Amino acid sequence: MGITDLILFPIYVYIFHRIFSRKRKKINNPLLEKYHRQAFWLRVFSTVAFTVFCLYISPSDSNAIYFPEGVNLAHLALKDPTNLKWFFLPAAQYDTSLIATDAFPGYFGSEANFFVMRLVGFFAFFSFGSYIVINLFFSMLAFTGLWRLYLFFYEQYPHLHKKLAIAILFLPTLIFWSSGILKDSICIGMLGWLTYSSFTVFYKRKSVFKNTIIAFIAAFVLLLVKGYILYAYIPFFLLFLVLKNIGKIKNIVFRILVLIMLVLVSVGGFIIVSNRLQSEMGFFAIDKLAESVGTQQTNYINMADLAGSSFSLGVEYDGSVTSLVKMAPAAVVATLFRPFLWESKKLSTLLSSLESLAIMMLTLYVFFKAGPANFIFILFRDPMVLFCFSFSVVFALFVGATTLNFGTLVRYKIPCLPFYVIALFLILDIYNKKKKSKRPPSSVVV
Repeated sequence: MGITDLILFPIYVYIFHRIFSRKRKKINNPLLEKYHRQAFWLRVFSTVAFTVFCLYISPSDSNAIYFPEGVNLAHLALKDPTNLKWFFLPAAQYDTSLIATDAFPGYFGSEANFFVMRLVGFFAFFSFGSYIVINLFFSMLAFTGLWRLYLFFYEQYPHLHKKLAIAILFLPTLIFWSSGILKDSICIGMLGWLTYSSFTVFYKRKSVFKNTIIAFIAAFVLLLVKGYILYAYIPFFLLFLVLKNIGKIKNIVFRILVLIMLVLVSVGGFIIVSNRLQSEMGFFAIDKLAESVGTQQTNYINMADLAGSSFSLGVEYDGSVTSLVKMAPAAVVATLFRPFLWESKKLSTLLSSLESLAIMMLTLYVFFKAGPANFIFILFRDPMVLFCFSFSVVFALFVGATTLNFGTLVRYKIPCLPFYVIALFLILDIYNKKKKSKRPPSSVVV
């Protein structure tokens, strides 16, 4: 990081500050204004931390491949405008002789990798090719989506504003790993936009055309960059929208008929999604699942000597779906609660281990506070809790089963973390309200 970066970064921080300050003036709620301002400055700090981490502590694809190749793409376009075509052509058509780093050509045959490179190149036009400034662009992109995700929950549970802010705006690993040039920054931002815009269209029915376009763009980008997040998310989010909308139908018979029809449609959609996953990735599809898990685990085992943060689930995997089911609890625990403190051998996993410990303690507190029966009852009765908990646990299962390296796991798991934490907060809130409503009124002594 040179003197140019040190000069440019405060300038761009001020520009974003002014942009978001004008946006905040339209917010009539002082509470929301406060959280938005705090979250913005936390993002700025996290961007600096992420930049220092990648440059001086643990170099990664962010600064070793995506950044130099994206800036190179921008320079090629500035030298010869005909090179602008690479921003629009498929990744497979990219002329690998233009590669500026030692990255192998096949790396850019992936649309997901090439999309990140394109986005870096696009931001490079407006940032003088500064690494920390482009990181700031990515961080702000993620911030806009996370803010929309916060609004989605806040509008339904305003009394939980502080807990929601902790889960979405201030969760340490979520913020850190979405504050720079990574696929995770793009995906978490798009997930927020998709959630808020889809809910606005299908439930609130406001600005339908605009929000439909936004939801479509967000879904398309997710599909392109990390399609498995979209595929894992859609079935549970659709189920939530179905259950939420059914509550607005007053005729009980018609409500039941609509529920049956929509459940059948959801099941059919899930099967289609599963087949699509099989054809595109071989991931999450039932008949390819065991093979996919085995392949991923073998890859991590082969890299064990090179990766000091590799780990084992402690469950023997023999390639069968049965063994995968047996592995499920260990996989979910690995995603949500590991690395444990004694497993953190690097600075990159220490932050996650502390956060995982806090989430584990919160889980145990809510489970024993509400009790197993109430925990399960609330889970299946409340559409939002069912949506958040189901998505986060299923996502945690497959990420935990296929990612046996803490350095990778701490990034891959961030899409499910806010939903899991919110599910816990909602269960506790619903239980407390239920308990309070059963208390006999206190007698008044005159």
